[in-house]
Formats: sequence, C-alpha cells, structure tokens
Amino acid sequence: MGAQTWRGDDVAQLRSLPSPYLLFLGEVSADAYAKTAFGLRDWASDRCVGECALPGCTVTTGLPRMTPAEARFRGARALVIGVAVEGGMIAPAWLPLLVEALDAGLDLISGMHQRLGDLPVLAIAAAKTRKALIDVRIPPAAIPVGSGRRRQGKRLLTVGTDCALGKKYTALSIARAFARRGVDVDFRATGQTGIIIAGGGIPIDAVISDFAAGAAEMLSIDAAPDHWDVIEGQGSLFHPAYASVSLALLHGSQPDVFVVCHDPARTHIMGLPDFALPSIAEVIGLTVMLGRTTNPNIVCGGIALNTSAMDAKAAKTLMAFESARHGLPVADPIRGGAAFDALVEACLK
Repeated sequence: MGAQTWRGDDVAQLRSLPSPYLLFLGEVSADAYAKTAFGLRDWASDRCVGECALPGCTVTTGLPRMTPAEARFRGARALVIGVAVEGGMIAPAWLPLLVEALDAGLDLISGMHQRLGDLPVLAIAAAKTRKALIDVRIPPAAIPVGSGRRRQGKRLLTVGTDCALGKKYTALSIARAFARRGVDVDFRATGQTGIIIAGGGIPIDAVISDFAAGAAEMLSIDAAPDHWDVIEGQGSLFHPAYASVSLALLHGSQPDVFVVCHDPARTHIMGLPDFALPSIAEVIGLTVMLGRTTNPNIVCGGIALNTSAMDAKAAKTLMAFESARHGLPVADPIRGGAAFDALVEACLK
C-alpha cells in the first residue's frame, strides 16, 4: 500500500476516517488550546479510546492516559492531534511521539495548517510503516469568489466575542435540537474539529481570503425553503488577527439568524491581554450592521453563554440577568433546560 496522504477536501475519505482515536494533547497548559481534543471527546466519544501527552502538559480530557502502543492494543486506529494553537504549526517537540504512533500502527490525523507530509521525518516513517497521513484542514479546489446572491433556505450562524468559547458546541447543540423538533437541518462545519465530527465541511481559515466568502456560499447552497443550515462560526469580528475570517463567513453565510457566544469568565481576547473583550451588545450591533450587506433581514436569535466555570445557581442567575438586559433568550447549550428550549424556539421563529 505504501504511505498515504489524504486530503481534507475529499468528503468520501473524511466520512471513513480511521477510528477509534487516540487524542494527542502536546504540552498545552490551557483547555482552550486543546479544543480539538475536547470537541472529539464531547461529540464523538464513541470514537475515542484515550489521550496521550508530552511532559509539561497540564490539560486532560479525562480519558485514560496511554502510550500509542497501548492505544493500538485497545483498538485505536489513528492518533488525532487534538491541539489548536496560533499559526497551526506542528511543534518539533511533537515529532518523536508522532513517529512513535506511526511505528505502533496508528495513522495520523491533523487539523493543523502545516501538512503532515511536508515534515520529512513523518513522511519517511509513514512510508516505512505503510500508515496514512491525513490532513483535514485543506479546502476544496476551484472555490469561486463570493457573489452575494441571495439563496433559498434558512441559515443560522454562531458568532462570538472571542475565539474558542463555544461557537462549535452551540451550533452542534442547536442543530441537534432542531432535528429533535422535526426540522430539516444540517450542521455545516467550518473548522478542523467540526469537520472530523461531521465528516465534511470547509476549513474557512485555510481558504485564500479573496475566496473565503465564496467558500461559505459553497457550504450552504440553495436549499428547500424550510431547510436550515446551522453554520459553525469562527473567530470574532473584534479579533485583531482573525476578524477577516469571521467577516467572510458572515457575508458568505448570509444568516437569517445569528447567536452570540460568550464566555463570561473572560475579560480580554485570548492570548492578547492588550485587547479587552467586546461586550455582547457590541457584537450584536456590529454583526447586524455588517451582516446586512448580504442579508438585510438578519436578526439576533439569542445569546449562548459558556458557564462551565460556574455552578448551576450562579449560571441561572447570570442567564436571567443577561436576558433581561438584552431582551433576548439566553442559555448555556450544554446545560440545556428550559432556557435553551426558549433560545431554540426564538431562532426558529
């Protein structure tokens, strides 16, 4: 067979990714930088057998810690790089363990910007072990520029006050809630973790900027009038590095409804202490103003709070306060309950 390099734009291959997975955490010290690992644990738990990490890692998914050889013995077929860091580069310190995984009989799956096969040590090891190198952060070919043409069907986009605070979880939760209500719905993944979970999508941040809005249009094409596409948001319109990705996704998605995602524990943009976090009201106002470029009827359906650092009573109090302040339904999609039901129903109106 020889070494294989899969492309993330091949939907047939994505839907047959080798699993179960061993989740690699590198040496990260903050949960937000291991969001791929946590996303797979929470939304594809039946495909995860354990985690592995380097010395110095202080993050855990709670899955059993094991070596690649132990994971292979327990049925794992691939190691997934569960780390999401700025720049998307594969750290040199990771390479010995990635080679160890190949030697143990595991394929490698990566959502990093840097391609696995571009690293000679991995290419050589994959050829020797006849294992696959799978990059999922590769956009499809021949993406058109955005047209701005209004498309049939209904669309919901999750937006945020920052990165890595719940846009994917909110979109997945809302799509699942729509389906349970008998709504014709599809979750549309725009990042590496969502693509692995869903078995398809377009990594918007890997698309050349001139074509990013067109990629978003490709992701949510014309559909039946009552069909919903729930689109995973990326970045933040207020992020000094990633706002361009967020804006292209907003224009190309043409959402009828958007939901603002926010982590009340944060005060500054993650990793950028000189930039204060925007308020929820600022995000609503800017999203409506810019979103009207391609959908004059865009509205905010509600607010999704990440209250994972709070107890249930404090979370309920905060959600009620924010709902009264903004005049919108507010919920934590992971906590669910009546507040989340109200958010879902408001989005469907």
